[in-house]
Amino acid sequence: MSQLNLEQISSQLDSENSKDRMLALAALRDIPAEQAVPLIKKVLTDKNLQIRSMAVFALGIKSTADCYPILIDLLASDPDYGIRADAAGALGYLEDPRAFEPLSRAFYEDTDWLVRFSAAVSLGNLKDPRAHDLLIQALDSEEVVLHQAAIAALGEIKDLSAVDAILRFAQAEDWLVRQRLAEALGNLPTAKSLSALQYLEKDSHPNVSAAASIALKRLADSAQDLNIY
Repeated sequence: MSQLNLEQISSQLDSENSKDRMLALAALRDIPAEQAVPLIKKVLTDKNLQIRSMAVFALGIKSTADCYPILIDLLASDPDYGIRADAAGALGYLEDPRAFEPLSRAFYEDTDWLVRFSAAVSLGNLKDPRAHDLLIQALDSEEVVLHQAAIAALGEIKDLSAVDAILRFAQAEDWLVRQRLAEALGNLPTAKSLSALQYLEKDSHPNVSAAASIALKRLADSAQDLNIY
């Protein structure tokens, strides 16, 4: 993009009109990260919460050396739980292994379920096996959304040792939990996974049965090497 257009976006980000700032932020979507991030930083403290949220998310997509420390600081100290959750989610997009400890700390210490949910999801994105204990603990949470996040994350990190722990959700009341289970089992090639997926393929909710069918195909594609059939 030409320097003139970047200057126009920069000027629009200073507009008093929140719609102008939002459109300018959206216009950075196609701008290279090194050019976009300095402009994104201009609205990280915007008075409009939606714009702040968009800016935080953008830092997870437009990765530069500046993004990680900014997101870590927001996760640890921003007074708005929504922004802390956005920062946790953006750290997952960065897939920076340094985020394991801050995300784990947020899961254990943050008092808001949305932040803990985002932290669990992002730990799955990191694919770090050290997340096992934390995610197993999340399965005992009172919040159903944390069950969803933890099951999905255990599948993302391909934690075969977690299969027994997540199979208890095969008859969960929340169909999204059952769907996440089916999706996760597709990444966990064991005989128990196969049996559970055959059960879930008959689930009364079409999303669950479809997810189970896809997962079964994934297991079948790798069955020759894994000898699970």
